[in-house]
Amino acid sequence: MVAAVKLHRHAGRRRAARFLAEGPNLVEAALRRGVVSEVFATEAAAERFHSLLSGVSVDLVTERAAKALSDTVTPVGLVAVCSMPDVDLAAVLAGSPKLLAVPVGISEPGNAGTVIRVADAMGADAVVLAGPSVDPYNGKCLRASAGSIFSVPVVSDPDAEVVVAQLRAAGMRVLATVLDGDVSLDDADLAAPTAWLFGSEAHGLPAALAEASDHRVYIPITGGAESLNVASAAAICLYESARARRS
Repeated sequence: MVAAVKLHRHAGRRRAARFLAEGPNLVEAALRRGVVSEVFATEAAAERFHSLLSGVSVDLVTERAAKALSDTVTPVGLVAVCSMPDVDLAAVLAGSPKLLAVPVGISEPGNAGTVIRVADAMGADAVVLAGPSVDPYNGKCLRASAGSIFSVPVVSDPDAEVVVAQLRAAGMRVLATVLDGDVSLDDADLAAPTAWLFGSEAHGLPAALAEASDHRVYIPITGGAESLNVASAAAICLYESARARRS
């Protein structure tokens, strides 16, 4: 229990290679993936989620302890300790991926989790959080992923330039999303294996990375909005890639 509480902190998660999944949706997804090492629940939660926890060893805790394990305002009293998957970019590229989402320098956990959810929904082979980015096992990011973090590999690599070099060396077409791109998304060739680079919420994509890509792509905007946030841009671009693959 004491060790589990330490997993609220990034340093604790990194040292233990464990993280907390809170609530029935995340716990169910983690159990399905087989990464759960411990489950904590209050008596009320154990009774409420009896069918989900059938056959699972559960440590009963008090309401006070459940609050210590939770990072939400209204805890449901159900938390699982999960093992972090052992995956890196080299392993992802060894699988000859067809579609990758590569958010660069993304700091907002809600946006990061949404990109992971979208990538999973669109059949992407992995999400690569490049540059200084949010910890994908942050509680808010996990909740925003709606369990998709257990379905699609998520890699973190602090050196975005090295990431782009590895993607190109693996034969992937690297497309950078920028406001002043030279290719419209409507005209982009999405048939080849593609890695999409998405810029951060505050600063967009670094110019050096955009220049290192194969094409600088812009999303046509016909309304009054000046731009899209990273999760919205990712949803549009990944959908277009998935549609091109279906055709």
